[in-house]
Amino acid sequence: MIETANLTKRFDDIVAVDHITARIKDGSVFGLVGTNGAGKSTFLRLLSGILKPDEGTVMIDGRPVYEQEDVKSRFFYISDDQAFLSNGTPGDMMAFYGKLYPGFDRGRFERLLGSFGLERRRRISTFSKGMKKQLSIICGICAGTDYLFCDETFDGLDPVMRQTVKSLFANDMEERGMTPIIASHNLRELEDICDHVGLLHRGGILLSKDLDIMKTSIHKIQCVFPEGSGPEGLAGLEIIKKESRGRLLTLTVRGEKEQAEAAMEASGAIFYELIPLTLEEIFISETEVAGYDIKKLVF
Repeated sequence: MIETANLTKRFDDIVAVDHITARIKDGSVFGLVGTNGAGKSTFLRLLSGILKPDEGTVMIDGRPVYEQEDVKSRFFYISDDQAFLSNGTPGDMMAFYGKLYPGFDRGRFERLLGSFGLERRRRISTFSKGMKKQLSIICGICAGTDYLFCDETFDGLDPVMRQTVKSLFANDMEERGMTPIIASHNLRELEDICDHVGLLHRGGILLSKDLDIMKTSIHKIQCVFPEGSGPEGLAGLEIIKKESRGRLLTLTVRGEKEQAEAAMEASGAIFYELIPLTLEEIFISETEVAGYDIKKLVF
């Protein structure tokens, strides 16, 4: 398990990460969302021990990360600003990481290079941005680490390749319990893979929740009430948002599904229907309650 407590990093008078306390459970996919400059990359560099915190701690299973070589061997960091050996080839990267990570799977590396259509002896400097990102992902997957830190990993990949990478992540999670931590500026990229999502804004986590809990505790209801009546008497439900188009009301409510259905049955509504919310809609609702406009923060 990864735990941070009051984690803070400053660059001169800029607070890039502001007293973040977080817990990332093993075997789950943790998504970190935020605009450019929100502190995502700095947070990942603190997790990986590249940067030293100004305040607070980063611990993996109770052990500090910074300058601890054996702890660092448990994760692989895929940076958004990728770095490779000068004039290196994929074969050179395999030899390099094979020395750093005892569990590096050379056979799988060769197979994945072939599957992705990457040439083992071609200089990486001639690769496109997407090809370089694919190579970084292959290196990270084959390192065999417990944790994989991914900074904008899907940026630069086409839709088919994104699904392929997500399938690789899911396979390694199932077979060996790998835990990916994925930072992105796009909620839509994370919706179908993450178990837990944190929204980072101005260096701090604005919202952090398990997706299953979020999806079961907030609902969108389309309904029609008789003339002269409305949704004010929905017992046990908190109405977060209300929109109307003629007599059709769209309500966003907080509460369990059974509560919502029972309240609507007792309300005298002529018609009602519960509609699943997307992750984007859930975050918009949650952050609006907190006084933020997520559309300005993330999209």
